[in-house]
Amino acid sequence: MEELIEKSTTRQFKAVFPCMLNANKTLFGGEVLKWMDEVAYITATRITHERMFTVYAEKIKFLKAVHPDTICEIIGKVEKVKMIRVFVKVEIYAEEMYRTNREKVIEGTFVFAALDENNKPKQLNLNKMQFSSI
Repeated sequence: MEELIEKSTTRQFKAVFPCMLNANKTLFGGEVLKWMDEVAYITATRITHERMFTVYAEKIKFLKAVHPDTICEIIGKVEKVKMIRVFVKVEIYAEEMYRTNREKVIEGTFVFAALDENNKPKQLNLNKMQFSSI
């Protein structure tokens, strides 16, 4: 399972543009949550190969403000898989475009469930999980 978790780790990069800023001229939190949910969804889907749905997000921590002219790396990694739910830890690291510093700025956990054709939670088949190359 450890190898499967490692192979399902998902990374995306985003550049912070002026249209993504809030009234304080920092990255809008709603935009960040969208990025995090997307990466968490992809991560959960890659490990289960099921139709996954966000159940909830928890422990979202905005550690530092993100300013324009920043590149963000969003990393999703499976924390644990239960019979019905998948827990994905998402971390965002920011680096200034024209400097070499990099630091963690946001983190949180997203919880997903697989739903059957009637949109009811269904049990995951942990024995059938395997990573397929894209």
